[in-house]
Parts: sequence; structure tokens; C-alpha cells
Amino acid sequence: MNVRVFLLIVISLVGCTQLQGQKKNRKVVVSGTVTFDNKSKVAGAMILADRINTNVVTDSLGRFEIEVRRSVKTIGAFTYEYGSAEIALKDNLTVNIPLDGTFAIKDFIPGQTDDDETINIGYSKVSKKNNSTSVGSIDATEDKYSAYTNIYDLLSSQVPGVQVSGRTIRVRGVTSINASNDPLLVVDGMVVSSIDNINPREVKSISVLKGSEAAIYGSRGATGVILIDLKGSERK
Repeated sequence: MNVRVFLLIVISLVGCTQLQGQKKNRKVVVSGTVTFDNKSKVAGAMILADRINTNVVTDSLGRFEIEVRRSVKTIGAFTYEYGSAEIALKDNLTVNIPLDGTFAIKDFIPGQTDDDETINIGYSKVSKKNNSTSVGSIDATEDKYSAYTNIYDLLSSQVPGVQVSGRTIRVRGVTSINASNDPLLVVDGMVVSSIDNINPREVKSISVLKGSEAAIYGSRGATGVILIDLKGSERK
């Protein structure tokens, strides 16, 4: 085999490899609907690509549209109220995801996102870095927060969008006539009943959600949501 033929073979192999890589990275638009009990449409459901949060949520009719890489194998939906489920993504670019109240996706972490994806909200595309769903938030790793020893003092003094009296927290602009006005408390993706034992020095960030931004939490998020992420996976 002469050198010229050998080089042609190498160039062909490299070209094929690059083409396969381009196909995997090419993006497609997937649309669908999320339902509960195969009947009611689920608004505010978080849409997942390969069990990663895309920051896309369903609209008031339970519909979504998202642009993902061709390499994505599953499209899922997650809500705290109706559970989670996923559908295998093959050649089908239109999917319907039925929820039944169970959490079929066991290893999903709500706070984990894929910053590479382009996302759609309300059928319009935005970059994740330009998408903000919080009413107020802080990066608690900054030095100025290290002096706090009480989580309620930190919330009261530094977190926009909340009012704190003792251990009572309210999200500004949110009230309920027939139910408690206490916001939903979510720590590291898990709903908790109290944050009394959280040391402010363990906190990585705090965000406050209300209205449509809290829709993923269903009726439990109607009076607002306080999201707290800790610096470690386990409290010290």
C-alpha cells in the first residue's frame, strides 16, 4: 500500500468519526404533553432530558417544547405533587408523559441542570444563563454572610422577597384565605417541615419562588417556596 492510498484511508476514517460526532451533537425539537391519571393536564411540570433538569416547565395546558441533543435517550417529567415518569426517546419527537402520583425516577436531583442545553419556555427559546425563576436569591458563600448564626436572621436581613417574624416566614405578595400562609421549605431538593437546625454557615444559596415560578411544586407551592442548597451533600 503506497503512502497516498494510506493517507486517503486515514482522512476518510477521520471524516466519518467527525460526522458521527456532529450527528450526536445535532439538536432536535421534542414536544409533548404531561398528564395526570391520563386525564388532567399538568401545568408547571419540570421537563427532564436523560434525568437532568432542563429548566423547561409545562404550560397551563400541560404542553412543552424543548430542543435537545440527538444523543438524549429519555424525556421525563417531575412534580412534587403528581410524581415523576419518563419516556424513551427514539424516533418519536412527540411524547406524552403520564403521571400517576408515584416517583418512577428514583435518582433525579431537582437542582442538577445541564447548562449546555438551549431551553424553551412558553414556546420561546432562551439561554439558561439568562433565565431567572427566583423572586429573590443570595449566594450564601460570600464572606459577608459568615457572621450569621441563625438561619432566620439570615433570611430576614439578606434574602429579598421574604418577611420573617421569629420563626414565621412569609413570601411577600402571597397570601391564602383558606390555607396556611407558610411557604414550602425545600432543602437540597427535599421538602422539609423545618429549617431550625440549619447553620447559616452550611448554606450555599437561598432562593425564593412564587406564582408561576413555584408551579412545579403544585398546590403546595401556592404560598411560595424557599429553596435552600447546602454546601455539602450531608450536613456536618
